Amino acid sequence: MTKVAAIIGGGVIGGAWAARFLLNGWDVRVFDPDPEAERKIGEVLNNARRALPSLSDHTMPAEGAISFHDTIAEAVAGACYIQESVPERMDIKHQTFTAITAACDKEAIIGSSTSSFTPTELSGEQQDKSRIMVCHPFNPVYLLPLVEVVGGSTAAPEAVETCMEILSSIGMKPLKIEKEILGHIADRLLESVWREGLWLVNDGVCTTEVLDDAIRYGFGLRWAQMGLFETYRIAGGEAGMLHFIGQFGPTMDWPLSHLMDTPELDETLVKKIADQSDAQSGMYSIRELERIRDTNLVSMMRALKAQNWGAGAVLANYDAEKKAALGEPDLSGLVRTVSRTVPLDWLDYNGHMNEARYLQAFGDATDRMMEIVGCDAEYIASGGSYFTAETHIRHIDEVSAGAEITVDTQVVLGAGKKMHLFHFMRASDGRLLATGEHMLIHVSLETRKAAPPALHIEEKLVAIAKAHEALPVPEGMGRFVGQGR
Repeated sequence: MTKVAAIIGGGVIGGAWAARFLLNGWDVRVFDPDPEAERKIGEVLNNARRALPSLSDHTMPAEGAISFHDTIAEAVAGACYIQESVPERMDIKHQTFTAITAACDKEAIIGSSTSSFTPTELSGEQQDKSRIMVCHPFNPVYLLPLVEVVGGSTAAPEAVETCMEILSSIGMKPLKIEKEILGHIADRLLESVWREGLWLVNDGVCTTEVLDDAIRYGFGLRWAQMGLFETYRIAGGEAGMLHFIGQFGPTMDWPLSHLMDTPELDETLVKKIADQSDAQSGMYSIRELERIRDTNLVSMMRALKAQNWGAGAVLANYDAEKKAALGEPDLSGLVRTVSRTVPLDWLDYNGHMNEARYLQAFGDATDRMMEIVGCDAEYIASGGSYFTAETHIRHIDEVSAGAEITVDTQVVLGAGKKMHLFHFMRASDGRLLATGEHMLIHVSLETRKAAPPALHIEEKLVAIAKAHEALPVPEGMGRFVGQGR
């Protein structure tokens, strides 16, 4: 049976909540008095449909049905989960919760996206407070998993548990916060950084851009995959958190921040932090934690590199400079098209390079050959390119992360619309690891059909193919899957 969620308030947060539920197979019923709500949520949904499925290696469930309603009572009818995301005004919140509780199913969970108010404040005018709780997300809700769940002293424990089960089922990470506190957890941390940032800019220490760069090129990346205390545990070395606090605890009295009201690091607090750190991360050695951290950082920074953004843009520029320094390759023999180290995120469950990464390496080699003959970004922007029509890869030997690999390319055919390439992947000791045979067809990007390449591209390809005729015919060229050796 399809589950039903009601979204009360369809702004930036409410619309993203709608997307999260809808794309996880729930029917979604929306109330928002804004006459543009349906259009705005539709645009959020389009972004969510583009991005959310990319997080998973499995297909998403069949999308639910979304409907828009004129009253709160209509929207909450039949919903087992209700998310309120109206403006942060207590009078509006109270009116909204009164309308919800008057019409919803008696077992429905009612969550609030509020970042400002507590469950006690939200439910103050309601007779039944047991199902009202804070469920504070982070935008974009359809991508970021965190939800701070605060039941406080009013929500029933079983309702809180049901809420967390529902949120987990749609791919979120609900964190149960034991005590009511203004701003919950994450916003209090963000607020502290924000306040200090305002002082730094106000005092002329830095610009907003420099401040943001200090976050996104450094500790922001560490926080993204280990948080605060686990990061500092590593900073303490083999002695862990106790050593870190012993070394840096005294700096709490230094004027390093405008936020000087910190708790005294007495023996009780130090032990509490150290014990909790042991429970959190004690199952790993510091060296293991460092390797986990490094693998995560590599994966994130390579993802940012693909988008030429943040720390990834630094990597992209560095690679571009290294590539430019190589100059024009010798085209009379096999052409060196790839020379790289196998990255950490290319491994599979067997501990060696995933088969898809062989294709990526050969694809990179093909792209490099396209650049060499003049089919570069400028040419592609003008409307011509090569499309891969057929590929055959032979996996010959294993290769692991950290190994240096090269790909050398032979041009078998370059006349007309075809570009026939044969790639050899080798280890640093000369072992042949794999071969890749690619047939590409030149196309017009306007018609998406085969078309002759520009004359200067065909002439260069033909010249390289002519020079490569003196090379031995590649062993394995023209093989088919299953062919006997």
